[in-house]
Amino acid sequence: MGPLEQLPIPLLEWFRDNARRLPWRDAPTPYHVWLSEIMLQQTRVAAVLDYYRRFLEEAPDVAALAALPEDRLMKLWQGLGYYSRARNLQKAAKIIVEEHCGAFPPDYAAIRALPGVGDYTAGAVCSIAFGQAVPAVDGNVLRVYARITGDKGDISTPQMKKTVSNAIARVMPLNAPGTFNQALMELGATVCLPNGAPLCERCPAKGFCAALAQDRIRELPVKAPKKARRVEKRTVWLIFWEDSVALRLRPGKGLLAGLWEFPNEAGDGPLPEPWGVRALLNEYAGQAKHIFTHIEWRMTLRIVEAGSDTLPDGWVWAGRDELEQKYAVPSAYGRALGLVKERWNGGA
Repeated sequence: MGPLEQLPIPLLEWFRDNARRLPWRDAPTPYHVWLSEIMLQQTRVAAVLDYYRRFLEEAPDVAALAALPEDRLMKLWQGLGYYSRARNLQKAAKIIVEEHCGAFPPDYAAIRALPGVGDYTAGAVCSIAFGQAVPAVDGNVLRVYARITGDKGDISTPQMKKTVSNAIARVMPLNAPGTFNQALMELGATVCLPNGAPLCERCPAKGFCAALAQDRIRELPVKAPKKARRVEKRTVWLIFWEDSVALRLRPGKGLLAGLWEFPNEAGDGPLPEPWGVRALLNEYAGQAKHIFTHIEWRMTLRIVEAGSDTLPDGWVWAGRDELEQKYAVPSAYGRALGLVKERWNGGA
């Protein structure tokens, strides 16, 4: 019996005793599973918990999500990043309402066809919410598989993901597919940790793990190196008029599409003349950095005191309450937001 075939029973026993208590596990409806899995993409569980709770307060079901105004949707998502996830959630919700009478489709192909849903998310919903024997292979599962089996395949390739999915399907308990998928993910998230730092003494597979037996923990999994990020220098202006700060809407496509931002330009040039902002004060306010998947922004922050309330078309003056409740400003501008709030709090 190979190492993977030995895994199900000890893994399920371990999960029974060690599973984290998470709100979407307490009520694993298709909507809850889907929402949580989309939120958890590229995001830590601890960061998602409050967002998940607040989101369900305003959008408790698919119909409510479909009807949510877009600006409110973006505000609820503010800080989670990867905002296309939120837009795809709503697109999918509208499809479910219009084409499936508001009921989440129990069919893998139909779920997989929804905007923003890939193989992993479709597998998670089908197995956890509908009890179907469908693998859900994410980065945690790929890492667990590579170490337990000693597979040296590159886990970033589609071929390897297909190999792992097929292998998991062969050993998945038909009477507990959702629990098995969650247990695999949990093992990778809490024990079989990345970057050569797993907690092997706590692992239910330590007696038959190939990487542990062969002292290859730091070698596995194999993953091709990422391409270097492109560094982009920008200047961000915090333009104040009385107790308000200027915001502009980003274009509807591309990076941070459709979100509000503090006016900025590439490079480190002066305040752009076409903006028509008469500056009574224009001073340096520090540096900030934000890393996207393929781009790194290195920002110079400047505070501007405007001599009038004149702004370019499409820009707005946002007061404290509006910035807090209405306008969704992405976390890329976190340091800038902090400076704005410091000013409003009297420099505290």
